[in-house]
Parts: sequence; C-alpha cells; structure tokens
Amino acid sequence: MIVITGGAGFIGSVLAWRLNQSGHTDICIVDHLGSSEKWKNLRALTFSDYLDKEEFIGRLERGDFGDGIDVIFHLGACSSTTETDAGYLMENNYRYSVRIGTWREAHKKTRLIYASSAATYGDGSQGYLDDENLLPTLRPLNMYGYSKHLFDMYAFRHGWLSDIVGLKYFNVFGPNENHKGDMRSVINKAYPRMRDEGTIALFESHRSDYRHGEQRRDFVYVKDAVDMTLFFMERRDAAGLYNIGTGAARSWNDVAGAMFGALGRKPSITYIPMPETIRAKYQYFTQADLTKLFEAGCAVRCRPLEESVADYVHEYLSKDGLIL
Repeated sequence: MIVITGGAGFIGSVLAWRLNQSGHTDICIVDHLGSSEKWKNLRALTFSDYLDKEEFIGRLERGDFGDGIDVIFHLGACSSTTETDAGYLMENNYRYSVRIGTWREAHKKTRLIYASSAATYGDGSQGYLDDENLLPTLRPLNMYGYSKHLFDMYAFRHGWLSDIVGLKYFNVFGPNENHKGDMRSVINKAYPRMRDEGTIALFESHRSDYRHGEQRRDFVYVKDAVDMTLFFMERRDAAGLYNIGTGAARSWNDVAGAMFGALGRKPSITYIPMPETIRAKYQYFTQADLTKLFEAGCAVRCRPLEESVADYVHEYLSKDGLIL
C-alpha cells in the first residue's frame, strides 16, 4: 500500500493521479477535509481508503498497518506562509512529521519521502544548495518555513536522512490548487481578471536592486514536481534532501507575459504596494540548485515556464482548474 498524507491537497492529489496513470490504486489518502473544497480534488482519483490525519497517525502508532505500507509520501502540512499560530504549525507540521519519522525508524522496509520547502532557505543569503551539512546556517523568514526547517534538522540530527528523502519544493503551481485560498499561485488568482479585463496586478518591488515585477522565483509546474517526486519511489538508494524546481529563476513579469501569451492578449500590468505585513519576510529571489538531483539519476527535465503556463491555462483554468 502507498500512503499519501495531504492526499486531497494540491501536490498530493496530483501525485495520486500520476500513480493512477501508472497502474497504482492501492493508495490510502490521508488528509483533513474539514469544510474546504479540496474534497473535489479526490473525484478523479482511484484509491483504496481515506483516513483523517488524526485517525491515521493513531492507527500507525498502534501498529494497525503492520508491515503493509510500502511507501509513505508525507506531503500533509499547513502551507500558509502567513500563518501566525506558531503552536499550530509546530504541532501540525513539525510534531506530526516527527511521529511519522519515529514510526518509520521501526519499519525500515517502508520508504519515507516527505515534503520540505524552499522557504527553509530564508532570504537566500546562504544559497540554495540542498546539502544537509548546511542546515544549521539557514534562517527561514516565516514560521511556516521554520516548521519545515525544524523537521529537516531533527531528521538530520537523528541520522534519518541517510535513508529517507526530504524534498524542498520551490514555487509549485498547477491544477488542483483552487482550495488554497491566498496561498494559490498568482497564475490561479490572476486568471479570471486577465480573462475578463485583460490586465494583471503584481506587487511593487521595495528594494532598489529589483525593478517592479522583476522579483524572481523558481516556478515549477506541479506535473514536473510530481514526476521528480516519483523518481524517489523507484530509486530506493537515494536519500537526503533534494531541491524540486526547474533550476531557473523567472520574474513575475515573465509569469504575466506567459499568461498573456496563452490567452492571446496584449500585456497590461499594474503594480501595487506589497502589504507591509509580508515585506520583511518576502523572498526576492529563489533558484533551485539541481546538481544533486541529477547526480542521483533523475532524468526529469522541467518544461519551460511558457509551456507550463499554457497547459495550465488551456487544459485547466479555462475549465474549473481541476484534474477531472
């Protein structure tokens, strides 16, 4: 059996979809649906069971699954970079991960692949190299990034990273992110206005070394991110931390241009002040170093931003934004 925590969420549901495409259906989806709309991400999937995250962790620790779990993709977490409830993030993101990791230490036959984040790199002053030995030098800018970094550090100190995998996802976008609210990609949020009014609003830069809209991120399409993730299910000898991105930093203006191009519209961009609450925590530049990933044997090469955006716009956003 394959377990996907966060399996009704963005990356998790697309991962399950890809697994279905390759013939895997003995999948246990673990999540907490609550009153959100992410249940809609499950409609296109074939899986053997669904468990709430609290029921799952309880049954896992009681030994209900025995040695019946082949792989755990631990993707479940609060991914809000503006979440201010530090206690909630410590319990939901950090402590829950420690509990899964502790169980896995007693069940070595189970492959554990978990989601870390590029938010752990902070302002990028220490670079974006996925070297475990550099972990103590990192200073995340927000509590979400810190909750992810804290588990990376725990796994490193306890020697777990010698045989489990942590994936540092960069700016992932694509179908099945509708439920994420303010944490949706700009592409998802801006699409209706661009379609109806032919314009987009981007944040101004509040640094003199970046022009408006020229803040740069590593934008990776969810389909490519999932293919990179699945590489580690097959490559059982690979372990440690790995960046998941394109290896190329593109500007927000590039993203807007790709959207206008996909819609066949003339670019029209306005720039608005960045909220003061996030200015000090804003990453102006991110770019995944993929050397380690490729050296491990991963042959996935991400499609260009323009191609990814066009696929997202034409195949999903022009409909309802979901894989159906």
